[in-house]
Amino acid sequence: MTYSVPPQRWQLARTALRDSSDRFRSLLTDGRAGSAMATADWTVADSAAHVLGIAMMYVSLVEHGTASLDVPDLEAALDTVNVDTVADLNAHVLSHYAERAPDRLSALLGESVDRILAATGSMRPEAPLRWLGDSRVPVAGVVAHLVNELLVHGWDMARALGRPWWMPDEHAALYWELFFVGMLHHDYGTLLNTSLPMPRRPIAVRFRSAYTPSSTVVLGDKRVWLAPPQDPFDVRVTFRPAGFNLMLFGRIGTVRAALRRDVVVGGRRPWRLPAFLRVVHMPNARFARRRGRSRR
Repeated sequence: MTYSVPPQRWQLARTALRDSSDRFRSLLTDGRAGSAMATADWTVADSAAHVLGIAMMYVSLVEHGTASLDVPDLEAALDTVNVDTVADLNAHVLSHYAERAPDRLSALLGESVDRILAATGSMRPEAPLRWLGDSRVPVAGVVAHLVNELLVHGWDMARALGRPWWMPDEHAALYWELFFVGMLHHDYGTLLNTSLPMPRRPIAVRFRSAYTPSSTVVLGDKRVWLAPPQDPFDVRVTFRPAGFNLMLFGRIGTVRAALRRDVVVGGRRPWRLPAFLRVVHMPNARFARRRGRSRR
């Protein structure tokens, strides 16, 4: 299938990056940003340092080799990581990146976003870039991924500070459409752990929302691929992007997402979805590798 990114989606991704970055940085003006706990393990400043680290790596990526983070063995770690070991990579980077002053983090993030937008302005949005786990992600997908990092970690930070946080569905949708589906159009490398036991028969899941084109993702034969739109599917997942992303990254549970109708599961064989999610998932302890085998 020929892959292209519509110009209006590329422009939306660029607008979303600027908007989410500005709002994220505004959280760092709060006097509690240095010490308030955003998650069980990270302060607001830790979360901001994590997002800044990603932005700085993307500056290096789109500026083709500009010096980025001074973290030992980073390149090797980036090449071998998968969705179930990303937490280890994050901890490694944060342990070697010491900046936690909120005003400095804000300034560096603003500079990094400026550089990303400047460098990608002349690039084809569908052009592949080498990403984690030796995968290939389109330029627009890298921008969309950073938007999602800002939205999800901004949600953590705003809750810790008692501040409102808006996650526009049209911006949240870019993660699925431009990053994840875009990566499947190119190459997911070792990012998805397809060495795990596979179902006896392929599982096809149709994802659809009011904000994205429908796509059918298939797991089987130790690989993951996009099926043609007319192909049959086992499971249908209808989602609202902001709530869907919060569920994918473990900020809300699957039951809460279902009760809020952020995610609605249907189709002929909805019971096959858990086996699919054991391989095709985002960094989330709820979906991570478990002992035992599933053959449904």
